[in-house]
Amino acid sequence: MTHRLTRRTVLRTAAVTGAVAAAGSVLPATPASAREIRRPKRPATSRNGWTIQSNADRDSQVWTRTVAGTGLSVPVWIGDVEAILLHTIRRFHYEIEEIRPGDLVGWTPVNKVRRRSAESNLASGTAVRIRPGARAKGGFYPLQEQVLRDVLADGEGLVRWGGDDREVDESLFYLVAGPRDERVRAIGDKLRGWEASPGEGAGTEVDVLSRSRRARADDLARRQRR
Repeated sequence: MTHRLTRRTVLRTAAVTGAVAAAGSVLPATPASAREIRRPKRPATSRNGWTIQSNADRDSQVWTRTVAGTGLSVPVWIGDVEAILLHTIRRFHYEIEEIRPGDLVGWTPVNKVRRRSAESNLASGTAVRIRPGARAKGGFYPLQEQVLRDVLADGEGLVRWGGDDREVDESLFYLVAGPRDERVRAIGDKLRGWEASPGEGAGTEVDVLSRSRRARADDLARRQRR
């Protein structure tokens, strides 16, 4: 069957098309800012690049962990960070000064720290304070500081002491490597291996004044002080 277009059909079609086009011309275009708002926001991070955690022990990467042999516990980012920080705490407790209950602080709510400072790392569970009231410079005897330098050398530069910062805080110890840094896993594995091996790891008697250990510790100290 042949369909014939009448003049009335043509006029009606033209009128409908024109109305649709006119309506489209008055509808506001979606602004670029609106499209950007719909993009998922990146999670906030502490200064070292780890994601800030809103709580501990619940829907979080931060859990309270027992520090073996000390009677202490502390909330930290679980896994490799945990292995690194707990090793630091244990050696401090055994070889520098006994850490008493109340003298160890881990994860801290973000509204309790300064976001642009090194202490912001507490909010991601990647830092600890030992003796939080002892922040001023000069809180350690020379031999204690030598041991502390040896402890930091175990972490091969991944743990920084706030005593070396421009804004001195001798109570603060924090990770400087980000979550994608392969060294974090490597050092975590190394320290877990030490803990599983008799005669190695925290609590083992070592000569921090031996030539090799002093050279290792002093080299790291020079680099971190820069």
